[in-house]
Amino acid sequence: ATGGFGGRPFMKLREILGILRNSYCRTVGAEYMYIEDPAERHWMQEQLENAVPKIERAEQLRILRKLNSAEAFESFLQTKYVGQKRFSLEGGETVIPLLDAVISAAAESSLEEVCIAMPHRGRLNVLANIAGKSYGQIFQEFEGHYAENAVHGSGDVKYHLGTEGVFTAESGATTKVYLAANPSHLEAANPVLEGIVRAKQDKLNVVKAFSILPILLHGDAAFAGQGVVTETLQLSRLRGYRTGGTIHVIVNNQVGFTTSPISARSSRYATDVAKSIQAPVFHVNGDDPEAVVRMARIAFEYRQKFNKDIVIDMLCYRRRGHNEGDEPSYTQPLMYKLIEAKRSTRTLYAEALVGRGDITAQEAEEVAADYQRQLEGVFAAVHNIEPEHDENWSLPEVPAPSQVITAIPEATARTIAALHAAVPENFTVHPRLLPQLQKRVEMLNDGSIDWAMGESLAFGSLLLEGHPIRLAGQDARRGTFSNRHAVVIDQNSGAEWTPLRGLISSDNQFFVIDSLLSEYAAMGFEYGYSVARENALVLWEGQFGDFANGAQTIIDEFISSSLQKWGERSSLILLLPHGYEGQGPDHSSGRIERFLALCAEQNMTVAQPSDSASYFHLLRWHMKNPARRPMIIFTPKSMLRLKAAGTALSQFTSGHFQPVIADSTLTNATRAIFCSGKVYWDLVAEREKLGETSTAIIRLEQFYPFPTEDFAAQVALHPNANLLWVQDEPANQGPWPFIALNSQEALGGRELRRVSRRATASPATGSHHMHEEEQKALLTEAFSR
Repeated sequence: ATGGFGGRPFMKLREILGILRNSYCRTVGAEYMYIEDPAERHWMQEQLENAVPKIERAEQLRILRKLNSAEAFESFLQTKYVGQKRFSLEGGETVIPLLDAVISAAAESSLEEVCIAMPHRGRLNVLANIAGKSYGQIFQEFEGHYAENAVHGSGDVKYHLGTEGVFTAESGATTKVYLAANPSHLEAANPVLEGIVRAKQDKLNVVKAFSILPILLHGDAAFAGQGVVTETLQLSRLRGYRTGGTIHVIVNNQVGFTTSPISARSSRYATDVAKSIQAPVFHVNGDDPEAVVRMARIAFEYRQKFNKDIVIDMLCYRRRGHNEGDEPSYTQPLMYKLIEAKRSTRTLYAEALVGRGDITAQEAEEVAADYQRQLEGVFAAVHNIEPEHDENWSLPEVPAPSQVITAIPEATARTIAALHAAVPENFTVHPRLLPQLQKRVEMLNDGSIDWAMGESLAFGSLLLEGHPIRLAGQDARRGTFSNRHAVVIDQNSGAEWTPLRGLISSDNQFFVIDSLLSEYAAMGFEYGYSVARENALVLWEGQFGDFANGAQTIIDEFISSSLQKWGERSSLILLLPHGYEGQGPDHSSGRIERFLALCAEQNMTVAQPSDSASYFHLLRWHMKNPARRPMIIFTPKSMLRLKAAGTALSQFTSGHFQPVIADSTLTNATRAIFCSGKVYWDLVAEREKLGETSTAIIRLEQFYPFPTEDFAAQVALHPNANLLWVQDEPANQGPWPFIALNSQEALGGRELRRVSRRATASPATGSHHMHEEEQKALLTEAFSR
């Protein structure tokens, strides 16, 4: 008696062992017994241990066609475009029928869309044979001709580009396919794609919340070696980040460039990191395409049933070197002797089908010949032929920042403020927090609206105007400096109250999320979210601005250059707490200089507002301006509660964002100090202490795009003044290197001299006493030059 094992009540022992061997010991291996949920384990066991049904002839032919198209596409490019890099899929062609099976199942299950991110290896093949990019367009790119509307600046190599298309299953069912663009930084696109998928899901209604399927393709060395893989896996079950389960496909060619597995990981399998989130793993031989397709279907069904990640580890090989000009036998001579003698997966499968009598040799040859004819026909149509140009087409202009009225009615401000004091019935607020929330109503009357309230007015007014808002970061709900309190916790029950949710009817309109302790994946996720949800205010906040460099790959490869490389627009805002207050080298600097070094081609906005009203107008300006681009905001720390920096309600109900704020107290000063951020308030306090009446202090609120006209207007107001740039940061850091380079036109030949800390390797001293001495010297020099 089997107890139902194998779908039969009685079996002989040899039959039972045969099923178990077929399930786990031939071309498929499975790991899932570490999963805590018994229901999941039982479901997986049932799927794997039933006798494998014979595959239908129509499906066999589709698998053969997909293998043929994958192999013939690579062979065709190798023949026609000798020496050009393409990072071929040869040896791993079975990934094409694998993806075909998953996306077919998605289409037949009426999923809205499948979104894919993958590295450069095999990308051209996936673009052509899965995502629907035309062969003609790919061949044109090999000829050196790119679609006019696909390039907005520098462009990128063809194996980094993405596309969108419609996939049609054998049954006729369809679904949209999105293949994300990516840099060569392996696995960097993982959190970006998850953010894109979450944004697409948030735009749908709740019933279809998980009807966007994410698929991530990986290499074996990268999956084991890149830390962002682990960070992204950790996102998968978090409320603010989950996407209903991702299907991970590892194209395991058993080598990373020239590095063998023994040097690439300490774990037994490349997939072992996935066990940290209890994701089941299928190990499957890529030379058994029918088994691969079966595992692909089971993986899809698991994702749909349990909304969790699952991993397919497809064992294969890389027929050529890392690229087509590379010689792999220098470092893997034994492996490549085996590979050179090995027949392709398509050949092996075709022989197996003919040998079993499933198809004839003539049918196999016809499938191959038909595809080859298609490629030859397309090649003949584009080879050495200059593509036609639309005479009426011109490169889309990136709108320059313009002045936008961002004020709100007083009644709107009071409505938003009142929400913070409208504590729900039977809800217990912390006794020290309650007065702070109530004070947010009083601030509107006493002219001291602080930073947190200014932000709340910006958020609330944008919500009322229909803009979704998503703010995520380490400790973002409370705020690193106990300043925001966007989400309040009941002291007795632990229940949550989010005051600004009182302005909206849909939960998908406002998120404030405490992120996991990650910068790389967390920032990448928010970047992706901002790409896909165009009308949303999306913000990532660093716990301190110093820690943003943990996500430098996202900043360099996506935020600063995605539009120029791929035509991909983002409006992500980075909030980076920045300020020199004696907290040492790791809690002082958001590295203004690094962001400004990346600025060109109107690629982003970089700003450092000096009070709550300026911050308020900046956030609203960002959403209302037609120039959709990322924005970097260096936010304050001690200034969050600085009474002098409090602003009156009238500054919110009138006006707009000003890139430069003049000193209204005097004109034609003998000394004109230009500065930004917290140091402005230090300078104002020092001026009052000294009784100075001839020094103007002018605030630069926006660094890039550099406001040349506004800056020049302030220079002209003080024709006889010594012009100084004063900053907290060392001379080689902060805004000065950028200001010195970009202010020349505005200065009209006059000299702008620097006052700062001396150039240093580290951003700040670790000694609070030394910090105080440096600050005193800085202020003294500012008023004596």
